[in-house]
Amino acid sequence: MKHNYLSILILILLSIPVTIYAQSPIRGVVKRTNGAPVPNATVKIRGTNIAVSADENGIFNINSKQELPFYLQVSSVGYKPQDFQILKVDSTIIELTLVEDALLDQIVVTSRRRSEVLQDVPIAITVIGGQAAENAGAFNVNRLKELVPSVQLYASNARNTTLNIRGLGSTFGLTNDGIDPGVGFYVDGVYHARPASTSTDFLDIEQIEVIRGPQGTLFGKNTTAGAFNITTTKPTQIPTAKAELSVGNYNFIQAKTSISGGVAKNLAAKLSISGTQRDGTIWNTREERKYSGQNNLGFKGQLYFTPSDKLQILLSGDVSIQHPAGYPLVIAGVTTTERSAYRQYARIVSDLGYQQPKIDPFSREINTNTPWRHNQSIGGVSVNVDYKIGNGTLTSTTAWRFWNWDPTNDRDFSELSALTKSQGNSRHDQYSQEFRYSGNITEKLSGVIGVFALGQNLQGLDQTEEVGKDQWRFVQTSATGAQALYSTPGLLDGFGIKTNSTIKSLSAAVFAQVDWEFLNHLHILPGLRYTYDKKDVDYNRATYGGLQTTDPALLALKAAVYANQQFNINTDNNNLSGNITLSYRPNPKLNAYGTFSTAYKPVGVNVGGLPTTSTGQADLSLAVVKPEYVEHYELGVKTKPVKGLLVNVTAFNTDIKDYQTNVQSPQLGVNRGYLANAEKVKVKGLEVDGSYQLERFLTLNAAVAYLDGKYVKFTNAPLPLEETGHTELINGVATQVAFKDASGGRLPGISKWNVSGGAEFSIPGSLATKIGRYFIAGDASYRSDYSSNPTPSKVLNVDGYSLLNARLGFKSEKFSAFVWSRNIANKNYYEQLQAAAGNSGLYAGVLGDPRTYGATLRYTF
Repeated sequence: MKHNYLSILILILLSIPVTIYAQSPIRGVVKRTNGAPVPNATVKIRGTNIAVSADENGIFNINSKQELPFYLQVSSVGYKPQDFQILKVDSTIIELTLVEDALLDQIVVTSRRRSEVLQDVPIAITVIGGQAAENAGAFNVNRLKELVPSVQLYASNARNTTLNIRGLGSTFGLTNDGIDPGVGFYVDGVYHARPASTSTDFLDIEQIEVIRGPQGTLFGKNTTAGAFNITTTKPTQIPTAKAELSVGNYNFIQAKTSISGGVAKNLAAKLSISGTQRDGTIWNTREERKYSGQNNLGFKGQLYFTPSDKLQILLSGDVSIQHPAGYPLVIAGVTTTERSAYRQYARIVSDLGYQQPKIDPFSREINTNTPWRHNQSIGGVSVNVDYKIGNGTLTSTTAWRFWNWDPTNDRDFSELSALTKSQGNSRHDQYSQEFRYSGNITEKLSGVIGVFALGQNLQGLDQTEEVGKDQWRFVQTSATGAQALYSTPGLLDGFGIKTNSTIKSLSAAVFAQVDWEFLNHLHILPGLRYTYDKKDVDYNRATYGGLQTTDPALLALKAAVYANQQFNINTDNNNLSGNITLSYRPNPKLNAYGTFSTAYKPVGVNVGGLPTTSTGQADLSLAVVKPEYVEHYELGVKTKPVKGLLVNVTAFNTDIKDYQTNVQSPQLGVNRGYLANAEKVKVKGLEVDGSYQLERFLTLNAAVAYLDGKYVKFTNAPLPLEETGHTELINGVATQVAFKDASGGRLPGISKWNVSGGAEFSIPGSLATKIGRYFIAGDASYRSDYSSNPTPSKVLNVDGYSLLNARLGFKSEKFSAFVWSRNIANKNYYEQLQAAAGNSGLYAGVLGDPRTYGATLRYTF
């Protein structure tokens, strides 16, 4: 409709007498940067519906009685659309030049808060273009771990998301809200504090920059391991619209649409909507329903005000609502622990009258008796202001974001009524403000300086953990003495805890970095960051349910399972960190650099329940977790050996003192784990990536990452599942211990070898009346085995696996149609393994998706 209104308005305007009109046909030729013609390009008069297609030699003729000056919009698939101003019309043939889209050696990034060519930036960066993301089929950020070998992204649900780069960033496994992520996640300049953001369907992606290594002197929040910098397309004055529909197996359907255009002088708007649904891939035989499906709805609106060449204001608002069929874990196995025979899982379930559960995880069947639910809503509002001052830009980014989490989990993973409920309901609000100036100071000196503040309020709202009628046998250590009373009818039935907690945190920083070419081709880049962090915690946990009794012996047994806990913590710390980089760029084909940097991740707090002391009180010595301190060394070289070929190599070594890790406790009250410090860890590695582009016909890419991550010193590590109940002689007495020395063991979640590669081949052609290109593309990835437990375990290890994806179709300037498939070989693999609460020997796994396939249609108006 908007196009019709504009056409009517243009006709009215054209009917008004004016002085200067274009009355002759415009003749021209569309060329590439090398002078070769661009066949079948579309040439359109901006603001009208008048358009023609160039012929095979790029020649076009277009007629219009249009007031001068006006603009011609020229576009063709594989090239960047461009507007050309027409000041006069005569018999001269005009030449219009289009630049090829996404030339490998001309990708522009904003990782240093200003626009720069990727190969000129002395930082290890991988860029995924928006078109590549869209053409991947059913794309979300989780897909990046298949495209970028150094990325590790594991999730048992949106809340429990581990987002790491080079093995560092977040704790692996279950999430504790009291720790800050070490990987920054930014969308259009706004920092997203919750890792759940990665589960949303992103709209109108322009590109994704994956930045590896500490970057605290450039980004608002300190990032000890790297950052994801996602930019989306801005609204345009020219009316445009895009619609996309994808369908696939498991009744997958995804629809996306966006519309953009001018609403007033210098003011453009855009509205984008996305909806995704998919049946589950895991069948619950007890409930007779499917789980692990998708049900997402997302909205994003933007207003873009450009009153002058110097000032740009972008107002954005978004919300994503997800009500999936929850993401259950499947029983993966049962191992023997070092506890007595009476406390082994097989004996326990037998005594309760159950059969040993079927160990067949890849049948994708579960038999749980508590529904799984993982509902969330996430969104926010931001205002970004860019104002050009001198040779630079002053930027202000103001944002508020929220996250609501409403889950239900069956944490015994079985038909038993043992740990029947685990509901970590949460509400998170964050407020952030960043002021930053970046630009050229002199011809040989440029830099960034900024201040950043982030306030967060994270509430646990009646978070519930509840046990059922079978739990007594899991906590009973023997059938004699006081322990025999655990079999008292109804003692633990419906017994649980409700927790209300609040973490109020403030993080403020000032940062700066400069790039000085102090000798010809030789650059030095020093940077500094001062950070202040403060956290205030209020934790209150109260028991409820179970047998109501005044019997002291029975009350003592109940208290050994769950007990009231209440504490308040106030803690703060500050840090001065920085980096220095030396870069040598003798010509456009070589950029060699070396970096030394220090970084820090702020103090952590425990709000998942604390282990108790021998007196039954909360162990407050574990309430505060010391900050991480990072020393990082990196050497890299970026090269362009021949036209179309890029080869980059990076070697690095990262040492972390007081590494923050997640610890699983056998106590039910801390079944989500608690945070602790490992004295020292080291991650070192080598990354090689290359890309080759042969004209528009062939694109190749490949990357390999070798990562070696170990605990250098971790003397108080939790016992792995199979060693639960381990005893040692202490002062001549056999004593059960809960910790061990894990020094030398490997860090969780890190594959030693990570490989990815892809190829796309295309040829020109036409589909019906559409001129474009037919293409076939594929990508493959491999990860070697990795530990899935904070302490190295003999059973909680994920085997290595390979995945193959492909797509085939047709793409033109305005229309695309293709089929796609992911995990073509239908590989069975785990993403995580974890011990069931109580450490009785049962463990469960998060399954990777089976083979999926579908088709996508996309049309741009």
